[in-house]
Amino acid sequence: MLKSPELLLPAGSLDKMRIAYAFGADAVYAGQPRYSLRARNNDFALEQIKTGIAEAHALGKKFLVASNAMPHNAKIKTYLDDMAPIIAMKPDALIMADPGLIMMVREKWPDVPIHLSVQANTVNYMGVKFWQKIGLTRVILSRELSLDEVAQIRDYCPDMELEVFVHGALCIAYSGRCLLSGYFNHRDPNQGTCTNSCRWDYKVKSAEENSSGDIQEVGKIDFDFGQAMQQSEQSSMTSGCGSITRHPAADQVYLIEEKERPGQLMPIMEDEHGTYIMNSKDLRAVEHVERLVKIGVDSLKIEGRTKSLYYVARTAQVYRKAIDDAVARKPFDLTLLGELEGLANRGYTSGFYQRHNTHETQNYLRGHSESNRSQYVGDITGFDTASGMAEILVKNRFQVGDRLEIIHPAGNQVVELSHMLDSAGRPVQIAPGSGHRVRIPLAGNVENAFVTRFF
Repeated sequence: MLKSPELLLPAGSLDKMRIAYAFGADAVYAGQPRYSLRARNNDFALEQIKTGIAEAHALGKKFLVASNAMPHNAKIKTYLDDMAPIIAMKPDALIMADPGLIMMVREKWPDVPIHLSVQANTVNYMGVKFWQKIGLTRVILSRELSLDEVAQIRDYCPDMELEVFVHGALCIAYSGRCLLSGYFNHRDPNQGTCTNSCRWDYKVKSAEENSSGDIQEVGKIDFDFGQAMQQSEQSSMTSGCGSITRHPAADQVYLIEEKERPGQLMPIMEDEHGTYIMNSKDLRAVEHVERLVKIGVDSLKIEGRTKSLYYVARTAQVYRKAIDDAVARKPFDLTLLGELEGLANRGYTSGFYQRHNTHETQNYLRGHSESNRSQYVGDITGFDTASGMAEILVKNRFQVGDRLEIIHPAGNQVVELSHMLDSAGRPVQIAPGSGHRVRIPLAGNVENAFVTRFF
């Protein structure tokens, strides 16, 4: 029988933690603001961590504390004193990256389980063996590994817990070691204050190298990335499998200009595969869960401590089903691809898990991803059993006649919206957008659920 891996969800707040558990998570991870990589948008002070751990253990779930910053000297002196109350709360493990901090914790609290953060960039089985030898209980493998490489590490390290990421934002640097945010506005990603500089609005300008070796602007260029990708795919299909068609533009030098910093031009180079230093697509590996279960990975992790409650609910529900189906040896449910399309995303990629998808596979996945696509349109904040009407806090526009899906831990339901009332009880046809409240008819109490609209 196949072992069911842990489903590990992000918790940026206690509400997100509760939603994660309700929709199928086995464990959550939360960070200390001072020592994790989420100093911003992080609701977990000591009191919240204490509450989170107590609630998790009451449910038979796990609560992991991220303490994975790469600290400079100033934080070393305060670290053990700051950690003492956390250790007293008995989290199920600490997620750590810095060898010095790991040594300090191992010496003072040798019985505390430590999971090695993805920030440590473990990419081979000897690295795993090293961390196992000094007493760590789990290694979170780098995102840059293929499925075959993960399988090899499992074969060489059969008695060490392994964890991998399966969903969420991808950094443009090696497993998160990015300098862009620190360069632009002195907010260091590895100190927990990343401002996501890779996802800002950049314009590309043509440039050239002058006789002194400096890069200078020669004019703006009109470049359609989508069109270029389409042309590249068509070229690859006509030129045969394995061949690379190099575009003349790949040999040119460019400058990029960020929207809020006009006049600050930065050189950028491209190779025959394109430009990869800005705004990566998001990781989606739900189609690879079956393989990861067969490999014997111990934990499947979702990224997104700053994402919405709906994101937590939807990803937990989708990956819970994918795991349960894989363990039961059921075929992969292709509709799960479409369900994840409804989340805010920058386009999806399977990252490095599968390096070279065939065009047939790409079309196969794309077709199912685009079927039954949905948009998050509201939260159910109340339910009147007498009238059978649910109160909706509107997030995005929807109207009478729309086909809605109600996302609930007890199971989802699809309804066609027959009528709708505003907050004063008057019939309305349209819920115009964020901030409005409306009431819609629903069967059964579905309070604290989420609503999406099919399109």
